Amino acid sequence: MKKPIDGFPGLWGPACLSLAIMFCHAVAWSQQPPSQAAPANVTGKWTLYCKDPNGTTSSKYLDLQQQGTTIKGHFKGPNQSGGVEGTINHQHLVVRTKTREPLVFRGRVDGSRVGGVVQGSTYNGTFHDRGGTGTFEGQRTQ
Repeated sequence: MKKPIDGFPGLWGPACLSLAIMFCHAVAWSQQPPSQAAPANVTGKWTLYCKDPNGTTSSKYLDLQQQGTTIKGHFKGPNQSGGVEGTINHQHLVVRTKTREPLVFRGRVDGSRVGGVVQGSTYNGTFHDRGGTGTFEGQRTQ
């Protein structure tokens, strides 16, 4: 049995209960649901200026269509072309090429906001191929 707090006989249980209720309320209040902001709009034609893993530079092209957070479209590079698929989460875009030597582009889309949605005008980040990691800066052209 717990010894009552000196000067406060019989208040040990109610004091602990009150503290527990206040703690649970504070934890519940601090766990807000994630933002339901719409993902950036990336539909359109993009030119990517790349520093390739082997140290050379090249231009690559993406033509993207977007439905919600799902991305589909077409890729054209100096040595290959094919379809693409990917996802966008807020402003983070991941695009994978469906080519004989697949590329994965990961980056952040920036641009002005129109109606609460980022209208992507730049796309910067890294990409991976079997030779390693490169970097890119992209610009929406249409």
